Amino acid sequence: MMRQMTAPELRMGLFALALTLSLTMAEHMDQKPALQTSPVLHRHKREWLWNNLYVEEERPTYFQYYLGKLKSTKSGDRTHYVIDGEGANTIFKVDDKGDIFVTERLDREVKSKYHLRAQLLDTSNNLVEKVEEFVILVTDINDNDPVFTKSFNASIKERSKRGSKVIEVTATDADDPTTANGELDYKLLEGGDFFNIDSTTGIITTKYENLDRETQSSYVVVVQAQDLRGLKQGGTATTSVTIAVSDINDNIATFSKSSYVFSVKEDMKRGQRIDTMVLEDRDEIQNKDPIFTIAPSSDTFKMERSQIKDGNLMLKQGLDYETKSSYTFFVHVRENHLQSPADNKDNPLIKAQVTIQVLDVDEQPEFSKSIYNFNVIEEIMVNNIGVVSARDPDQANKAIRYSIEDKDSPIGINPITGQLFTVRKLDRELVANHMFQVKAKEEPNGLESFVNVNILVIDINDNKPELSIEEIFVCENDMAGTVIGTISATDKDDHLLAFSFTLAKPNANFSVIDNNDNTSNIVLKHGGFSLKDSRDYVIEIGISDGGRPPMSSITSLPINVCRCDNKRIHTQCKAAQLKMGVSVHALIVILVCILIILVIVILIAMRKRHQKDALVTLGKSEIHEQLVTYDEEGGGEMDTNGYDVSILTSARNDGSMSMRQGPSLYAMVKKPPTACKGDMAVMIEVKKDEADHDRDEIPYDTLHIYGYEGPESLAGSLSSLDSSSTGSNLDYDFLNDWGPRFRTLAELYGVDGSERSDSPY
Repeated sequence: MMRQMTAPELRMGLFALALTLSLTMAEHMDQKPALQTSPVLHRHKREWLWNNLYVEEERPTYFQYYLGKLKSTKSGDRTHYVIDGEGANTIFKVDDKGDIFVTERLDREVKSKYHLRAQLLDTSNNLVEKVEEFVILVTDINDNDPVFTKSFNASIKERSKRGSKVIEVTATDADDPTTANGELDYKLLEGGDFFNIDSTTGIITTKYENLDRETQSSYVVVVQAQDLRGLKQGGTATTSVTIAVSDINDNIATFSKSSYVFSVKEDMKRGQRIDTMVLEDRDEIQNKDPIFTIAPSSDTFKMERSQIKDGNLMLKQGLDYETKSSYTFFVHVRENHLQSPADNKDNPLIKAQVTIQVLDVDEQPEFSKSIYNFNVIEEIMVNNIGVVSARDPDQANKAIRYSIEDKDSPIGINPITGQLFTVRKLDRELVANHMFQVKAKEEPNGLESFVNVNILVIDINDNKPELSIEEIFVCENDMAGTVIGTISATDKDDHLLAFSFTLAKPNANFSVIDNNDNTSNIVLKHGGFSLKDSRDYVIEIGISDGGRPPMSSITSLPINVCRCDNKRIHTQCKAAQLKMGVSVHALIVILVCILIILVIVILIAMRKRHQKDALVTLGKSEIHEQLVTYDEEGGGEMDTNGYDVSILTSARNDGSMSMRQGPSLYAMVKKPPTACKGDMAVMIEVKKDEADHDRDEIPYDTLHIYGYEGPESLAGSLSSLDSSSTGSNLDYDFLNDWGPRFRTLAELYGVDGSERSDSPY
């Protein structure tokens, strides 16, 4: 079904029809013979005869429709027209007579013009006339509505002046902007009570100056854009614009109440927050700018602004309930950068009374000073160094007891008066400064506190100067007056150095010359020293430190004799004997050590001698096996209940029962009730090994056997006195026949293959 044409489409159709009629009239006029008034004025008429062609967009093409005609003065029955270019022979077609037809629906918003070329050909397709270009223009109709391509949000400060720009709202229309189809008109459908909009540019402005964020923080306006310059026939589009009202500081910050009461413990630390005085302010926090003052001004309290810009009441100085138990003052608040007049200008609450009630607490003792410093002269006992004093700040005023926590401290304290004294003499050279803490505690079991005490040890001249030297030598080629070395000194005491050096004993070879700068030169009195000289050269240097009282020392200084080169660099030296002084304390320690070592050596020697004498006195006849029998014939090899060898094993393993104590220990062994199987062979092997490798002691038997068979026994005596592990002619292989318990004994005393050989050796 064909759609009903709108009024704009009807107008555009009439316009196209009028254009077609004008082209047809021009065609007929061109076919009339031209007037020629004179050959001189004759102008050659152009062959191609047409103007630009126009076609309406969106025209239906149920059938192709006529657009225009190509005309040339050279066209005839034997010529035909051909076109090429944009849309040629597809959208646009031409017949032999030059009539152009449109075959498709066109859209100006897709393509607004088409460039083509026209050719006039004869029957042989030869050009009759040169190629001519022409343009087909697509005329616009209002077939597109306006479009808002994005969302719009804006903000405007409250109390802005009338006509202040808020935002520019724009829409787009795909139709031809040079025609009414693309010209847009803007208007507000909603929000016109507070804002205006420019119908041409779309700029939104404020209508009044009474925008108040605290009353309404945002507005939503609806904007309409319409083409055809706002005619009712035009297409429309709408969009919503959110306008936020931004805040300014136009409200006075006020207190929530006119009076505040706070309770504060007297032991609250300085700089702590007592409480917060909350403010009421309708403005946003970034525009909240309060300033607090205390009247009358206070040295005890102060106001600070919190993070959310309320008032923090702070403790500036310590409180004392016993001195003052309450405080009353006023806090005022005002605002910086306030926009006048303020919205709440009528009777704002900008002053509040504050009452501070101090609460009593049990406080720890307070010292009269935060730190105590005293001076003590070293090496003397002082009974009154100074006094450390503390008190109970409470009304009870309890007694204070003093003590020093460090039990090794050289300083003591009177627990009642706090008087300090020395427990032992101080030595500045060991510790120059003593730091410790004194504890003050309320009696009997109250609070306690501590304070630091610093004792500076004052120096006295109690240390002898010490010689400080490097290697000093004399060269064989040194002459009289040669300075062979420079000596200096050190002193542990803390005083102005003023060392003086002298020869403690006269010396025929060397002299000491003081340089008056705490150093001295050693100078030769004569030359002629030689390595071949067997004498050693030592000089006694006396040093005085110049203190009060002065301290002095004498040090022996050895001097080497050397062979030197021309630059006095020694190449060979003869070492001198070092004769340095040794203190009495060091000699006593050395002598005591020597005596202790000597006593230890004598005791060890006496013990060894006693042990050897005890063993030597034992005759060979007394060294025998210690037998434990329970039957005249003894038990068999499987009889293990007759004797318990675990007693021997434990005696051997126990360090307190050394085997070197002799057989008398085992003579006291009684027969145990049971025997440990398999211990006899191992015990025999261990005892034999000890007897063979003991080179210091006379061997003796400590073995017990189950029975004694007498000298006629093939096994013979087990004693090692008359036998040896080597050199025996007895064959002990028969022990293998006695069972597994004697197999180890057979292996120990058996003869290996090498001994069974027939070697004559």
